[in-house]
Order: sequence, then structure tokens, then C-alpha cells
Amino acid sequence: MAALSVTACGTAGSDSGKPTVIASTTVWADIAATVAGPDATVEALITDPAADPHSHETSALESAKISDADLVVYNGGHYDEFVGKALAGSAARTVEAFAARAADIHDEQNEHVWYDVQTVAAVAGQIGRVLGELDPERAASYADRATALGDRLATVTAITDSIAAAHPQAPVLQTEPLAYYLLLDAGIDDRTPRDYQEAIEQETDPAPAAVAATRDLIGAEQVRVLIYNVQTEDPVSKDLRAAAVAANIPVVEVTETLPPGLGYVDWQMKNAQALADALG
Repeated sequence: MAALSVTACGTAGSDSGKPTVIASTTVWADIAATVAGPDATVEALITDPAADPHSHETSALESAKISDADLVVYNGGHYDEFVGKALAGSAARTVEAFAARAADIHDEQNEHVWYDVQTVAAVAGQIGRVLGELDPERAASYADRATALGDRLATVTAITDSIAAAHPQAPVLQTEPLAYYLLLDAGIDDRTPRDYQEAIEQETDPAPAAVAATRDLIGAEQVRVLIYNVQTEDPVSKDLRAAAVAANIPVVEVTETLPPGLGYVDWQMKNAQALADALG
């Protein structure tokens, strides 16, 4: 998959006659751009890796871009609520990833659905269908690119399937429940204490007892891997990492945003393979 070439300061392509797609983040923009190919313009609103979509406030220009877009692609699940607010009164078509989850995980509340390749394949299919309706002459091209993306995502599933077969219910720990769906697909047992998880999700400091319980899992070597979000480092997560390294527990680094120079599929293949390698 080619890396996304548009930025937040780009110009929507309505003047070109092509459909315009606005995505909340670079992850969803990369997926949309892969389906759109040369036939539609795609723009990401948030491109700064340090920016938090939860607290993002749209500028007047961003609101106008959302309102004027032919298609808006966003995460949903309370992750990028600024999009929903800006869509009020807009005639734009929408694809919400959180709503596209498969029936067997539809009750899950974890918002990091871009780590679920089945959801991403469904999103790609929806993008292809909507663009085909907006631009019927190129409908087959959109559909073909969406299908090709789904085929490439199968390479990620092959890795997670091999993990599930070789290491069923292997216990791991996460500093943040970012890779939840990756672990679910790989049949991994996330041992992170619920009190710790909930505090991190609410962006509050975990209680000392929750931190101690989490650290004890490492000290007692009850987990085989630490999944470490490098973009949300704090003293607690750094301490957990240091403890894991001291205990010779492998650390797998993950990120919330698309790394520079990587497309979505290559990124998720790298994440899945890193987990497989850590488990041995």
C-alpha cells in the first residue's frame, strides 16, 4: 500500500470533478486513499502523531471541509467525536469504522478498531461502495481496489492465526489497551488488570494498587510479552518497561498512528510479526 500523500493543509479536490474524501486521521486516510486510487482526492484532518483525537477541536476550515466533502471516513466509538459534531447538517456520506465491526465483536467497547483487520476490510468495502455510487463510471475500479486491500489484509490474519496455533492463550501485558483486537485475533490472553486498563482508558493515573498488581505480573514472570505504546509514555509505563527488560520479558512496541513511510497493511504486518517473534 502506498503511503498517504495528502496532508491536513492540502486542498479538497471538488474543483477537479473527483469525489472528495475527508478522513479523521492518517490511518483512515491511508485506507481510503488505497481504495480511491487516482480517482478521488483524500485528505486527513489530523496528521500530527502527538495530537489526541479525543480532545481535538475543529477549526472553521476543518468544519467546512467536513461539511463540503462527498465522503467522510472516521473511527467512531468516542475516539474522534469532533467529526460527528462537524457532520451536523452536512450532506456528506459517511463510513464509521466502529459501526463496521463484525457481529462477534460488536459488543466490544475498545475504540482502537484499526487494529482489527476484519473491520478495516469491511471499512474498505464500504468506502468502495460509496465511491462507486458517487462516481459510477469508476465503480469497478473502486471495488477492485477494495478487494485487493482485503486480500492483502489476509497476510496479517495468516500471522495471527499462526500465533494462535503455536501459542494458544499466551499471557501478555499492555501499557494501554491499544492492540486489543490484534491480541484477540491472535488468541492471546491479555492479563492487564482491569483497574489499570480502565484508568488508562479514562486518561487518569492508575491507583497505586492497580500499578502494583500490574507490576507484580512482571515480577512473578506471569506474562510472556509486554505490549508497549511508545506514544503514551509516562513514569508508570516506563517503570513497567524497565521491569520487563530486567526480567528478560520481550517488549513489543506499538503506536497509535501510522509510522512515516509505512502503509496500513505493512504496518499491521510488522506489528503482528513483532508479536510472533517475541513469543518465539
